[in-house]
Amino acid sequence: MGWSWGRRRKRPDLAFELLTRSGCHLCETAHRILDDAQRRYGFALTVRDVDADPNLVERFGACVPVVLVNGVVRFRGRINEVLLRRLLDAP
Repeated sequence: MGWSWGRRRKRPDLAFELLTRSGCHLCETAHRILDDAQRRYGFALTVRDVDADPNLVERFGACVPVVLVNGVVRFRGRINEVLLRRLLDAP
């Protein structure tokens, strides 16, 4: 990450789901970003392989990584770190 997260409040109200695919460099980057943010904010994070679930393959195809927050798609392809921080800092 290119900037400091600083001290932040915990966000147990947020559940993140990262949909990935093996060998995807964008997925690896997204995972690192979310792991770092999770340590600071304390939200739930689940990582799922899209190829392990035919429904996910049908829904998202080759468009990974996908980040869902509380079941809503928030990021596709890349995580916008400014928007992620705004989401995490929102009341």
